[in-house]
Amino acid sequence: MRLPAAPRHPGRPCPAPSRRRNLLIPKPMSDLSQSTQPSPAPDLSAHTPMMQQYLGIKINYPDTLVFYRMGDFYELFFGDAEKVARLLDITLTTRGQTAGQPIPMAGVPFHALENYLGRLIKLGESVAICEQVGEVGAAKGPVERKVVRVVTPGTLTDSELLSDKSEAILLSLHTAGRQRCGLAWMAVTQGRIHLAECSHDELGAWISRIAPSELIYSAGVTERFEQSLFALRHGGSIACPLSPRPDWQFDGGLGERKLLELLGAASLKAWEAEDLSLAHGASAALLSYAEHTQGRSLSHIHALQVQRDDELIALPLATRRNLELVKTLRGEDSPTLFSLLDTCMTGMGSRLLKAWLLEPRRDRTQAMARLEATRALQGASAGGMAAPWQQLREQLKGVSDVERITARTALRQVRPRELVGLGRTLHKAAVLAQAGQTPSAHLTQLFADLQPPEGCAELLVRAIMEEPAALVRDGGVFATGYDAELDELRAIQNNCDDFLLELEAKEKLLTGIPNLRVQFNKVHGFYIEITNSYKDAVPERYRRRQTLKNAERYITPELKAFEDKALSAQERALQREKFLYEQLLDQLQPHVPALTRVAGAIAAIDVLCTLAERSLTLNWCAPEFVNHPCIEIEAGRHPVVEARMAETSSGSFIANHTRMNANTRMQIITGPNMGGKSTYMRQVALIVLLASMGSHVPASSCRLGPIDAIHTRIGAADDLANAQSTFMMEMTEAAQILHSATPHSLVLMDEIGRGTSTFDGLALASGIATQLHDRTRAFTLFATHYFELTELPAKARAAVNMHVSAAESGQDIVFLHEIQPGPASRSYGIQVAKLAGMPAGVLHHARHALEALEAHADEGRLQVDLFDAPDMPEPESRHDPLAQALAAINPDALSPREALEALYQLKKIAA
Repeated sequence: MRLPAAPRHPGRPCPAPSRRRNLLIPKPMSDLSQSTQPSPAPDLSAHTPMMQQYLGIKINYPDTLVFYRMGDFYELFFGDAEKVARLLDITLTTRGQTAGQPIPMAGVPFHALENYLGRLIKLGESVAICEQVGEVGAAKGPVERKVVRVVTPGTLTDSELLSDKSEAILLSLHTAGRQRCGLAWMAVTQGRIHLAECSHDELGAWISRIAPSELIYSAGVTERFEQSLFALRHGGSIACPLSPRPDWQFDGGLGERKLLELLGAASLKAWEAEDLSLAHGASAALLSYAEHTQGRSLSHIHALQVQRDDELIALPLATRRNLELVKTLRGEDSPTLFSLLDTCMTGMGSRLLKAWLLEPRRDRTQAMARLEATRALQGASAGGMAAPWQQLREQLKGVSDVERITARTALRQVRPRELVGLGRTLHKAAVLAQAGQTPSAHLTQLFADLQPPEGCAELLVRAIMEEPAALVRDGGVFATGYDAELDELRAIQNNCDDFLLELEAKEKLLTGIPNLRVQFNKVHGFYIEITNSYKDAVPERYRRRQTLKNAERYITPELKAFEDKALSAQERALQREKFLYEQLLDQLQPHVPALTRVAGAIAAIDVLCTLAERSLTLNWCAPEFVNHPCIEIEAGRHPVVEARMAETSSGSFIANHTRMNANTRMQIITGPNMGGKSTYMRQVALIVLLASMGSHVPASSCRLGPIDAIHTRIGAADDLANAQSTFMMEMTEAAQILHSATPHSLVLMDEIGRGTSTFDGLALASGIATQLHDRTRAFTLFATHYFELTELPAKARAAVNMHVSAAESGQDIVFLHEIQPGPASRSYGIQVAKLAGMPAGVLHHARHALEALEAHADEGRLQVDLFDAPDMPEPESRHDPLAQALAAINPDALSPREALEALYQLKKIAA
């Protein structure tokens, strides 16, 4: 019998499934979910005992790869082996038979597990780790094994599999057939769970903002809703595996009880979450799935945050992509706004900085508190000492990732070296906590939160060696003096030679046998060897152990007792260390909430110090918040472009002003390509975003009114997978903006309408601009090459014309990158084409056609023969003395002296 290959993983690209599909869902571990119904036991009697054990485990994980531990390898069998061999390009073999059929196998070394896991997780696969939990030989048949944890893309906790600067987010979605959805999400390595509810239409925006690594949803959703999920995935809003779960797991009552248990509360009213029944159902499945993968309850979750769509500044997927907040348009990590900002000293700080950047709040209270804290950190210290932010950053060097270590401690997955780092970090936190009062109430609270739990650091220092083994199973973890029994066992191992020498000397003295030897071998253990010449002098207390040709070997009660202790000392020491480690983890569990608090404080201080450093290094200013609508920026710069220019020494960035208010809500921006229109528009959006998150901004001053969203329609791209052309994508994004934007939104429209004919594009662009001005009334930067749109400000009181200046020099163009009032005179497209290296013949033809078009347009006629080839002018090089002299030189025929003379002649002509 051959086990069939696992079905297509729900996270892999595939068309929306039919409702007649047979969903295969991994069953939770029996000790984690009492309501789980066991799978029907298959008939395994025809298989070997080991295959019976494996198949009995595999049946509970049908769509998960099972890594089955066998000695120094994790083995995979049947369909799992074939799949992994294909995905990882490892050898697929066939070993033995079961039920009369050969067994396909593939394996990976246990010490290289993380490497293979990382590759599989990136491919969207999930892996069940099956370990040996029984003693070898303790019972008849194969040693007992069970799945100890399941690794999925959304539930990663291993430091080797996680980036220091990003989280693995697990998102649970519950709809129950209504027009609203409940969302619950978390990173298992954090101590917080998030809840939200939204309409079906808003779901794509929520998912793209949360950016989950894995999404679970009910297998009982309607076919239409499931198809919409797959459409969101193909559209880019979902970029992660989709995992259906049994419908009964999305129980709202169960979710509420689980949340109350984690929070230690009698009601969710304090978090304003008592009425979110759909989110409760989503949280039930979320927590059950996370417990299933980790093999235990999530005792480190002690915080709940409810997010509502009217609390955050909306940053749609197109906005985050076009503004290159965390990824470039090519999908790279740098240069982006985040890469420019992130000089954090810790991974915790980097992750928190990214969260602040992507989740700015509409309410300004938090941003103002961060700005106040940043100013306090920038203040000069007494006595010529470094500023507070510099002192704190120095202390933060070498700080461990307390947040992830705490989570792994609660999940009992933490490693010895991580605990050493935790102990050292807690000592640093205690020092930082003494910073005392500051002008910032926010900073004062953070310093108070730094106080480590009493006795925790001392316990870790006393328990763990300064440089312990990487894993507990290797031994050498606990410090000398921590446990007397362990010290004794180690002493036996370390002092074995000394004991044997002492015993030998003592026995020689007692027996008078000069050639008596106390020795050891692996076959017979410890013994006393005496040659036959002294056979008669052997004491009665000696017991014969082995007879040799010329000698006898003996054992004494004292040596036998030592042998028993010595031979078992290493094994007993390892067992003792495992016991002590579990005991240590028990002692650390009560400290988990306090450690989570310390981690949050360290991360926040790290980010605030980073913002202080960035504002000083990059010469940024503090923004001012006002209650009336306005975006007033003096000498604003694009932060990433400016930093890039400084790195490459390619000149200084040209700063520009932006003045928008209730009377000036729209700028119609014209000017040449390459002139800086898009850079100017993006810099305004980035300055608004930076201010909203509580950062200084790249400008000389900035006043900002209420903002609820930043929308962008920039760039051109096809979505061929969904049969959407460039123009269709352009119109879809523009429609979404028109439906979503409000008078408090910032809208960036770049070259709308260019994907179709001139008249169609112009008509649509004028309609969109009019809608944004008259009805939406959003703050709008509208860049266009349709000069007809520059007539809008004459009819629209809140619109103004702006242009990017440029200067012509003959047939060339010089970009000045300055934003000035009024419309541009022309687009300079042919000059830009020349800079791009367009052939001279094409440029000449284009100039001829442009002159004809402009002349006929002035005469009121549009009929022009665009393909009437003009006479080509004689190449300028024929009349250029320098070009003629250069063409006359044959480098291969010149001697060194002739080459030098030719160079002088060329220089003379050029002068």
